[in-house]
Amino acid sequence: MSDGPAKPVKGPVDLSSRERAEPRAGVSLPGKYLFAGLAAVTATGMSDASNARTLETDIRAAIQAFAGNCFSPFLTAQKAANALQRANTRYDFYDLDPRSSAAPSPAQGRPVTPGTDRRCEVSADTDFTAQAIEGVIRALDAEGIRTTAPVPETHAETPGTALLAARRLNPRRIAVVHVGTRPGPNGVETFMMVERLTPSASSQ
Repeated sequence: MSDGPAKPVKGPVDLSSRERAEPRAGVSLPGKYLFAGLAAVTATGMSDASNARTLETDIRAAIQAFAGNCFSPFLTAQKAANALQRANTRYDFYDLDPRSSAAPSPAQGRPVTPGTDRRCEVSADTDFTAQAIEGVIRALDAEGIRTTAPVPETHAETPGTALLAARRLNPRRIAVVHVGTRPGPNGVETFMMVERLTPSASSQ
């Protein structure tokens, strides 16, 4: 990413056709992500001094925060606040049916999407959809989550959609991944979101 933000991806991207995409130089992601336990938060180099932050480190931090935390079944509201809130990132999280003994985490941002019981989203300034898609694909591929599923009607493309796809987590559960751009507090922002469908919605 030494050449700056990647050019925006035009139109929705077929996740299954890009799941073997080679990682872009400079994007370093943890090895295991999807529902395999709480991944460690990867150091980004921004903790040494505030003037060490650059656009590149902010982008990398956002991708790492999403890939390293959003697929963990043990993420709670408090853990999300600690792991996902960075200098140039914003997040949205709820888990109404946690896989652990933790209490449910209610929605505190946007309303719950019908037919889902969990959302984890990270967004950050500028357009870095190409890098974000590669991060998502690598996270899915690392866990062997390759069985495609139909995207439910509750999840529609938005004007800035770069990726909208569904994958089957297990026989009872489907997850929908959405990556794109939208207006943010400082101009254009890129968002990475995964929502888990309820068992009843997954079976439809």
